[in-house]
Amino acid sequence: SVNLEVASGERMVSRSYTVAFQGVDARLVEVQCAVSPGLPAFAIVGLPDKAVSEARDRVRAALSSMAIALPSKRITINLSPADLPKKGSHFDLPIALALLAALQIIPDDVVQTTVALGELSLDGSLISVVGALSAAIATAEAGRSLLCPTASGKEAAWVSDTQVIAAASLGDVVRHYTGKVPIAPAVPGEVSAPDHTLDLSDVKGQERAKRALEIAAAGRHHLMFVGTPGSGKSMMAERLPGLLPPLTPREALETSMIHSLSGLLDEGGISRVRPFRDPHHTSSMAAIIGGGRTAKPGEVSLAHNGVLFMDEFPEFARNVLETLRQPIETGEVMIARANAHVRYPCKFMLVAAANPCKCGYLSDPSRACSRAPICGEDYMGRISGPLLDRFDLRVDVPPVAFTDLDLPNTGERSAVIAARVAAARTVQHDRFSADQGVMLNSDAAGDLLDDIAAPDAEGRDLLARAAERFQLSARGYYRVLRVARTIADLDGAAEVRKPHLAEALSFRLPDQGAVQMQARADRLSS
Repeated sequence: SVNLEVASGERMVSRSYTVAFQGVDARLVEVQCAVSPGLPAFAIVGLPDKAVSEARDRVRAALSSMAIALPSKRITINLSPADLPKKGSHFDLPIALALLAALQIIPDDVVQTTVALGELSLDGSLISVVGALSAAIATAEAGRSLLCPTASGKEAAWVSDTQVIAAASLGDVVRHYTGKVPIAPAVPGEVSAPDHTLDLSDVKGQERAKRALEIAAAGRHHLMFVGTPGSGKSMMAERLPGLLPPLTPREALETSMIHSLSGLLDEGGISRVRPFRDPHHTSSMAAIIGGGRTAKPGEVSLAHNGVLFMDEFPEFARNVLETLRQPIETGEVMIARANAHVRYPCKFMLVAAANPCKCGYLSDPSRACSRAPICGEDYMGRISGPLLDRFDLRVDVPPVAFTDLDLPNTGERSAVIAARVAAARTVQHDRFSADQGVMLNSDAAGDLLDDIAAPDAEGRDLLARAAERFQLSARGYYRVLRVARTIADLDGAAEVRKPHLAEALSFRLPDQGAVQMQARADRLSS
């Protein structure tokens, strides 16, 4: 046993560094350790939460497993800045480093050039923690190296601007810093390859809905399917990822930072596949928007740069649906708490699926319930007008006849459609500059949208008549222009013409099924 005693009147102070997470950002925290004469104690100050306060017991046990006995003195750990809340078990390793440096077991100057995070097991082994990727980015900005558990090393090593040391145990850390057994820098994990086993050609019929999927994928437009049960709404939505191009390196890093904070990165690998999130309709507001005790990211942020599919859309709680309105417009969500405000990015494509009514057969008189058409009005009335106005494309999905199910596949394969989507997105990326903050047509607004989507004379006349007849809102008017610009990009046209606007309006205005249901309602009411 190594018994370390501090001479009477002698005070030893050391420092190490770690991070505190605020959303996807990591803020540098200085861990100060003072070993001074006084009654034996081990105190941690600086707004620690329960997990951080319990670090003293884990650190003490880990050091004991290495035959290191703490001195019978007063040990004080201060986490600076002291007014910043500290949460999580990743403070274990930096606290242990600061204490080892104060006891002159490892060099203090080397510890101060390192940012550390990791949870300690009672036997001294290091357990992986969330947020290693965000911590590596903050470490690179600070000009330091990163020390983390082995399981987190592959994830953090994706940031090439900093050296990442991944250790399996606290003993390995001591041997590395004392020069006995150096640890080689960690290497990045694997890049996950797309595995699109679901193909859109599996869907029989529904050509109009497939066309809407293609347009939505090309411009990242929000889409709503309304149709009877079993018409293929969910089946088509699940095949949407096969139409989307891979994440760019910048998008992959942004998305992986959010997934890292949620512990969703598999063995440190970064995926180039766009996320597809499909929460259940019983999900709470904190699960969808984000929040909870530690203000974790919700489904809207986990779907950043990807797809958020909400099946049985009217069945979600009304307050959950209404909170989607602002993230859809701004592309970010602010989670406000009494002691913190956390911001997460959430640029996602919303795909919603709904039955026309509670029973699902409003348009079929032979199968509709006795409350038709009032049940349809009540059911779809759960979706507010402002939220419905934010959907660029609304498609009625009719039932497929059982006789058509035996027919061979005649639709295009996902790879063919994906090629057109990729070409349209390339046109959009070339159109917009990086400093504009716009990447796709769905992001364009104001004078920029007027410049890129100005219709010809016939198209302008058609749009004016449609806006007056169907009372399009200002938001609806500009969303039609964005969709028309995307359709023109898919068509390879430099200008937005009347056919492009006509197709965009057909996905915006009431479709034939809705007109028939309204006519039936008028007849019954009379």
